[in-house]
Amino acid sequence: MNVKTPNAIDSYVGARIRTRRQLLGMSQERLAEQIGVTFQQVQKYEKGINRIGASRLQRIAEVLHTSPSFFFEQGDSQPLAVRGLDGPDHTDPVAEFLRTKEGLVLNRAFLKIADPEIRKSIIALVTAMGQAESRGLTVAASVADSSHPLGE
Repeated sequence: MNVKTPNAIDSYVGARIRTRRQLLGMSQERLAEQIGVTFQQVQKYEKGINRIGASRLQRIAEVLHTSPSFFFEQGDSQPLAVRGLDGPDHTDPVAEFLRTKEGLVLNRAFLKIADPEIRKSIIALVTAMGQAESRGLTVAASVADSSHPLGE
């Protein structure tokens, strides 16, 4: 018996669909209903087991309020590179973080903040905390450093 292994690109696109769906707080069942398939089919899409046709991908993008190109982007909105995608180096730390419960909660909460100045302050705070931790400083010291948002 030959077990079908997912294609690396199909898996990547499926993972991007899953990440986007989760960021929006949408269930597999709701996505399935919106695109006219079963939730089991959505599961197969997200795992990369089943390929997604162009028109179906377009519909998924519409339902998830994004563009079809979103599902092919890597890192800093770079197009998907096929070479090395199925190797061990293809892990995207941002995508990995978004797959965690903390990543989803943090992103959902951040998306609810409409004030750009508050967003900048949060980014500055988290950046300062990360830099302080990498230098072995305490969180209190990093909070004091956050008075200059985004390195200004």
